[in-house]
Amino acid sequence: MIKLFIDSDIILDLLAQREPHFEYAAKLFTLIDQQKVEAYTSPLIFANLHYILRKLTSSASVLKSLRKLKTLINVLAIDDRVIGQALNSEFNDFEDAIQYFTAVNNGIGILLTRNKADYKKSKITVSTAEEFLTTWFTKKN
Repeated sequence: MIKLFIDSDIILDLLAQREPHFEYAAKLFTLIDQQKVEAYTSPLIFANLHYILRKLTSSASVLKSLRKLKTLINVLAIDDRVIGQALNSEFNDFEDAIQYFTAVNNGIGILLTRNKADYKKSKITVSTAEEFLTTWFTKKN
């Protein structure tokens, strides 16, 4: 089964129904719900999602959405190794470096984001949800 690390912007597209990207995020999470792909993220992303979404709606509503998300996505640990790698990497964005090394250290070969430019030196595949759905998923299945 394909394992995906999902960055916060893809999840925000889904939870905040951000157009024009909502359609692809919804299709991706349908595949996750159908257990056709395995989805992973980090605890940092959950914290970022809470911070951003609570500005758009009530805290209770945000927590409800995040609880539902947690039933679909696995949360990987960020450890000393990840932080060390991120601190010593050539990434311009420290947070992206943390996400990248969390994925790499857990054997995940595809990272989904809309911010591909920050992952130029990636040794794993970096894709948008749309690219994954139209290229990767259809090729592999």
